[in-house]
Amino acid sequence: MSFLDLKEKPKSMLIFFLAVYNNLPTITEQSHAQVAYPFDEDFTIKCEARGNPQPTFNWTKDGKPFDLLSDPRIVPSNNSGTFVIQNRGIITNFQGKYRCFASNVLGTAMSEEIELIVPSVPKFPKEKIEPLDVEHGDSVILHCNPPKGIPPLHIYWMNIDLQHIPQDERVSMSLKGDLYFANVEENDSRSDYCCFAAFPRLRTIVQKMPMTLKVSLKHANDSGSPNAAVTKANFIKERKPKLLIPPESAGSSSSVTVIKGGVLLLECIAEGLPTPHLSWVKVTGNLPKDEPETENFGKILKIDQVTAADEGTYQCTASNPMGRAKHEFHVHVEEPPRWIKEPEGGVYSVGTNLVLLCEAIGNPEPTIQWKLNGMPIDSKFRGDAISAREISLTNLQLQDSAVYQCEASNKHGTILASANVNVLNIAPLILTSDGENYATVVGYSAFLHCEIFASPAADIRWTKDDSIEPLSTLRYELNKNGTLEIKETKKEDSGSYACWAANSVGKRAITANLDIRGNATKLVVTPKNPRVLKSHSILLKCQSEYDSHLKHSFKLSWRKDGDELPVNSTEDGRIILDRDTLFISSVTLEDQGVYTCVASTSLDRVTAESQLIVLDVPDPPEDLQLSENQNRSVRLSWKAGANHNSPINESIIEFEENRWEPGRWQELTRTPGNDTTTLLSLAPYMNYQFRVVSVNAVGRSQPSKPSLRYATPPAAPDKNPENIRVEASEPNEMVMKWEPLKPVERNGPGLEYKVSWRQRGVEADWNEEMVKKHSLTLRNTPTFVPYEIKVQAVNNLGSGPEPNVTIGYSGEDVPDAAPSGVSVDIVNSTLVKVFWFGIPRDRVRGHLRGYKVSWWKTKSMLDGKRHHPEKHFLTFVGDRNYGMIPGLEPFSEFRLTVLAYNAKGDGPESSPVVFETPEGVPEQPRFLRILNFDKDSVTLSWGLPKKANGHLTGYILQYQIINETHEIGPLNDVSVTNRSTLSWRLSGLSSSTKYKFYVKACTVKGCGKPVTEEGLTMAQGTYAGIYDGISTQGWFIGLMCAIALLTLLLLTICFVRRNKGGKYSVKEKEDLHPDPEAQSIKDEIFGEYSDSDEKPLKGSLQSINGDIKATESADSLVDYGEGEHGMFNEDGSFIGAYSGSKEKGSVESTGSSTATFPLHA
Repeated sequence: MSFLDLKEKPKSMLIFFLAVYNNLPTITEQSHAQVAYPFDEDFTIKCEARGNPQPTFNWTKDGKPFDLLSDPRIVPSNNSGTFVIQNRGIITNFQGKYRCFASNVLGTAMSEEIELIVPSVPKFPKEKIEPLDVEHGDSVILHCNPPKGIPPLHIYWMNIDLQHIPQDERVSMSLKGDLYFANVEENDSRSDYCCFAAFPRLRTIVQKMPMTLKVSLKHANDSGSPNAAVTKANFIKERKPKLLIPPESAGSSSSVTVIKGGVLLLECIAEGLPTPHLSWVKVTGNLPKDEPETENFGKILKIDQVTAADEGTYQCTASNPMGRAKHEFHVHVEEPPRWIKEPEGGVYSVGTNLVLLCEAIGNPEPTIQWKLNGMPIDSKFRGDAISAREISLTNLQLQDSAVYQCEASNKHGTILASANVNVLNIAPLILTSDGENYATVVGYSAFLHCEIFASPAADIRWTKDDSIEPLSTLRYELNKNGTLEIKETKKEDSGSYACWAANSVGKRAITANLDIRGNATKLVVTPKNPRVLKSHSILLKCQSEYDSHLKHSFKLSWRKDGDELPVNSTEDGRIILDRDTLFISSVTLEDQGVYTCVASTSLDRVTAESQLIVLDVPDPPEDLQLSENQNRSVRLSWKAGANHNSPINESIIEFEENRWEPGRWQELTRTPGNDTTTLLSLAPYMNYQFRVVSVNAVGRSQPSKPSLRYATPPAAPDKNPENIRVEASEPNEMVMKWEPLKPVERNGPGLEYKVSWRQRGVEADWNEEMVKKHSLTLRNTPTFVPYEIKVQAVNNLGSGPEPNVTIGYSGEDVPDAAPSGVSVDIVNSTLVKVFWFGIPRDRVRGHLRGYKVSWWKTKSMLDGKRHHPEKHFLTFVGDRNYGMIPGLEPFSEFRLTVLAYNAKGDGPESSPVVFETPEGVPEQPRFLRILNFDKDSVTLSWGLPKKANGHLTGYILQYQIINETHEIGPLNDVSVTNRSTLSWRLSGLSSSTKYKFYVKACTVKGCGKPVTEEGLTMAQGTYAGIYDGISTQGWFIGLMCAIALLTLLLLTICFVRRNKGGKYSVKEKEDLHPDPEAQSIKDEIFGEYSDSDEKPLKGSLQSINGDIKATESADSLVDYGEGEHGMFNEDGSFIGAYSGSKEKGSVESTGSSTATFPLHA
């Protein structure tokens, strides 16, 4: 290792060197310019130095030796150059420039000059100041002449009551403190002009004796002539400006020198009448980057932090209407010395060479003087070369150790630099302890230290274990300070190492032990770079792997953007650190950043990062500007707000206008992507303001601040009202209505509507009427006559475009004719087809809505009993002449009428037509009971069908074996031809077998649906014994009664449910032997049905599913009546309802008694 300047050595090496070896003195602390304030008790002049041996101190004052023992008021310090001057008596003799010298056997160090200033107490001289008598308009100078003192100095002009004298362009104070009047006025007369000088560092304010100024008028003519009565204005002495500062004696220009980095103050004060105005301009040189600052009403030009660019010629001009005066300032920028290259000392070996460089600049150019141990270098100096900038010595010897000083000076100051040259000849000293133990983990670099101090420089080499060969592969790197770096360590790098240091004087060695541990610590932070919506939560997890031997030293911490996160990062606990997890709730935009997990052990330190990206809606757009103003357009531009990590997809432009809907914001248009300007299409006669909303994937921003208002001029309407229509009215009137124009469509003031109409097909002129509302009613019109109608928008600036003609009809009345030719075709026992002739169009007296067919039962053909008429009706929509009537009772007589209807109501009914329905199949028997079970027989009992629907011809009994696996045996039939028989005993059954029994009633049209029951026959030989044993027991009788009661209850519930009104649909399987009449209507659809009592149509389910005979008719779907709720679906299915004229009960929840009839597919 080579030895350079001690400043480059490690601190431990420098301390060792200073403690063990002789070294040159070095000044470590000193005072600078100091003021001896009169209120201080003493003044300390500091000079501290270090060196070995301990240096001794000497002082000079003003270049001459100064004995610290020459005055008892000087108190020196032990082992130090510092001394204290006690503030007793007259101490002005201590004022001067001091220099401290610290010396030992090797050389002498010298301090910079220390100036001690002993100020006197500033005072104004006691003097009598004569009053100044001047004429109106003269210029005056009141001199302050402040005493000398320690700067800064502040001067004030006040009166005896300590009120400031007002200053302006006419009256102002110069930099020296004098008060200048460009011209005096009568109110300037006063006897208490006082100048105050303040010295803050001396804590002193002094006052000059008051001055008196008298301003008088001089009369041009003192005689009694008429000209003697003149006004004051006749005596004012108007004159062109004259510069008072700089004075005329200075000529038209002057030179000013300013120190670089200081403050330039140029001053011009002028007198004249009227009061002159001062202005400044730079004549030559580069213009300042910033406009120069002026003070004192433009009389002082001020430039702070002067640079070379401020050099040049400045001109001030004083002007008034009478003329002008100018002065030029040639400004030169100078600077005190500053170092370009300072001499650098160091530790040198015997026989080496030395070169000291010293270079400084300044303006004027500084002079450089070399000193050796504080004394100027003379001709006896043995150096090979010496110049103002360089000293060189070859073949250094021990006696060449010294302190070399370089001093650079010009008129603005002096700077001093010292270089300590130590010439040594010592064997290597290894400052690192012997036997140090080092450890690291596989893959990391290991650093083995070997800190050497030697002169001449020592050669250093490292060996491993018992080898004497130096380590030299690429993985080994020897640093300048002797440290051995082993890169990318492996397990086999463990072992003992030796550091060898040798020079011409001797050699030394130390050993070091290296231990390579397991695998390096590994970290992964999950999730990696998550994107989180604002106000949501995020959990970061730091997963780690490390050597188990290092678990006691293993530590985890978290950082955000390089700054460590404390355990409780937020006062509200929003950010929670729990060892390897970091949880952030209610994420804010400030949480965005790079989160680093830091894992450290005693041997390594690793980090893993995850960048948290917070997504939020954009910030509101800003700086809305309007341009390209046109009558119906304007360009809107804006600055997009921050998008918060989600690009702006579009911008929504909204408007508000305060003429029609003030305060209501409406969307006007949208612009895609990041566009920040758009041309807006506007409507006339609107006073707009606009705002912009930015949209990204997260959502909408808050609206921007509104733009300025923009008013468009009015114009004639661009469009006419829409949706012109004639609504329902009385038969002899017509109400015309339309959608009024929106406010943005009015285009101007005075909006009205011109309504034109005439009867269609009649040659007549248009009738016209102007209205302000959006409807017009015509009375005494013919009933249901077509009219041509036009509506045109009109405002104060003109009419809208020619309107389109709309056809509308005058008011409707109910039809006045009934359909004729009504006839009925019987389809089957529950369905008929009705035909009629429609009424003439002129008898409809409105828009034909359709026809209604009404019917009612008059008597039963079975018993001849007449019935109270319950009227039902079906509606057939549209102009048609037939319809299907379903759900009729078989074997009954009915009457039927047909009427036409329109929007106004129903017309008269046709004459009733009488028709009869044929017999049908019966309904299901009311019940089926098993009265007695035996081992091979059973007795069945059943009830009559609820409705026979014809003359009963008998019953069909059927039975079959069933079991728990739902397997069934063959069906056995028994025909009961006596219609009065209501019970039957079946024999020949198997014992202990479960049977299912069926009973159905029959007419000539066929048999109806069966009623069923199941039962189990007795086991062989047990029936009698059981019956004999238990049939007489009381408990058995009670049990049978309970079972019978429960059975009756269940049958009642089933019966009620089977006969309940509502939406009927076939959900059960067909019986084993379906009725042959039950299949002809499955694909047919029925219309709207109603009866007068709003009762559900009884038996409708059975009649639709099973009681209608097959027919050869090929009627289509449209043959059936339609309800008011939409009749046929697209797939051909029908949506209809039974409905009545009253509202007694309800099957559906809609409030009307209705039932739908879905078909079997």
